[in-house]
Amino acid sequence: MSRADGPGKGRTGVPDTFVFSAADEERRRGVRRMKATATGLLVLVALVYVLAKWAQAGSAGGWAGYVAAAAEAGMVGALADWFAVTALFRRPLGLPIPHTAIIPTKKDQLGVSLGEFVGENFLSADVVRTRLHALGIGGRLGAWLAEPAHADRVTAELATALRGALTVLRDADVQAVVGEAITRRAEAVEIAPGIGKTLERVVADGGHRRVVDLVCAKAHDWLVTHADSISEAVQGGAPGWTPRFVDRKVGERVYRELLRFVTEMRDMPHHPARAAVDRFLGDFAVDLQSDSETRQRVERLKSDILARDEIQDVIASTWSAIRTMIISAAEDEQSELRLRVRASLISLGTRLATDGRLQAKVEGWIEGAAVYVVTTYRAETTSLITDTVAGWDAEHTSRKIEAHIGRDLQFIRINGTVVGALAGLLIYTVSRALGA
Repeated sequence: MSRADGPGKGRTGVPDTFVFSAADEERRRGVRRMKATATGLLVLVALVYVLAKWAQAGSAGGWAGYVAAAAEAGMVGALADWFAVTALFRRPLGLPIPHTAIIPTKKDQLGVSLGEFVGENFLSADVVRTRLHALGIGGRLGAWLAEPAHADRVTAELATALRGALTVLRDADVQAVVGEAITRRAEAVEIAPGIGKTLERVVADGGHRRVVDLVCAKAHDWLVTHADSISEAVQGGAPGWTPRFVDRKVGERVYRELLRFVTEMRDMPHHPARAAVDRFLGDFAVDLQSDSETRQRVERLKSDILARDEIQDVIASTWSAIRTMIISAAEDEQSELRLRVRASLISLGTRLATDGRLQAKVEGWIEGAAVYVVTTYRAETTSLITDTVAGWDAEHTSRKIEAHIGRDLQFIRINGTVVGALAGLLIYTVSRALGA
């Protein structure tokens, strides 16, 4: 594929992106028509010059001299401007005249100059900051977000992005990271003092009493249901030399006393055993906070529990549950998550549209970020322009530029012909008036 027909690669390895489209072909036809017009005007003034000189030689009168002078100057102007316009894109008549074919030979220097111009005048911190400040982004963004329809759109886009991110992530990788993070965090933090403080507050507030009530009630129900089991257990532990009726009587007595004790403990809020439980829990809460041996035993128990496969499986499966919950909330337009995000966006937009201080903060953040990007990557941006221009084919570039501006340049030739003719006529007239 030729460079005139499609993209290729320049000498720098940068793709030559110039492609002659249908619009470019139409422009080239327009350039050719204007070239023919300008050339035709040159031929016309040349013919006028020849006829005027012929008439002057045949004693046609003084007017022939004026016409010949105007035509002669018109030819000079037309030829000079033809040379100037042609020299931009190629060497006139193929002659190696210095300072011609400017665009093909100076293409790389033009790219460097263009890159420097853009860097100095468009990618400077002051220009970016001034331009962004003039836009009033904070107020505009606030007014836009305050519209419910716009907030809905942003919420939907955020939900789509969230779903996409969660879909891309591999569950196994995330589960491994989550499991490691939870385990490392749990191992790094001593839990005994925290448990002790919590237990101390629970006991002080009487919050544990419901648990004691529940345990007593369940113990009573279990004893009622398993009376035979209690008696058999007591009889089974009796010495073999005791009579069986004695073992049975002892078992029944133990069961009745045990049932009475549990029943009284269940029904009497101020039972001494309850007070003993309160004292035990209070002492245990203190030991969890201050007794080193108790704290070490709790830490060993924590490590043993974390090391169990069942616990690790539960920790790893946490991510799956969270992921499913988030995706479900993101897909449901009426979910609490999306409704809260929408309400937050509208609230933020309303504040941003009316609060000047908040607008200044947001605009300062945006301007600072833009300035950082521009100043940090200005060299890369300008080098992109320079390298891209350097990668263009010289002939291809000339033809592309000529297709875009060549038609207007042909007017220079036409204007040169007309202006030259008028200037020649003026000079000839002044000369005749002065008697030259």
